[in-house]
Amino acid sequence: MKRTVTAIVLSLLLAPGLYAGDWTGWITDSGCGVKGANAEHKGCAMKCAAKGQALVFYNDADKKLYKLDKQDLAKEHLGHAVKVSGEVAGDGIKVSSIAEAKPAAK
Repeated sequence: MKRTVTAIVLSLLLAPGLYAGDWTGWITDSGCGVKGANAEHKGCAMKCAAKGQALVFYNDADKKLYKLDKQDLAKEHLGHAVKVSGEVAGDGIKVSSIAEAKPAAK
């Protein structure tokens, strides 16, 4: 029993560090989601963001959308592939940085 409890406690303590990293994908708006994960979507995403839609990150690796805590930084990177660095927290990313990246091969 003690081993099980110890394993669970260690897993919970180490888990946040396992979700930190870098991901490549696209900034899009929450309304269009995956459909907006491309360079041609920049204008639409800007209009949607101006109307209050949140900008989100589409991760090429796991094909999921993540909320971003730094909306102003995300807005600067609409229209090109990006590398997002930060820590996953639930269904979002606590962003450390966003930089332009080459798109992943499809």
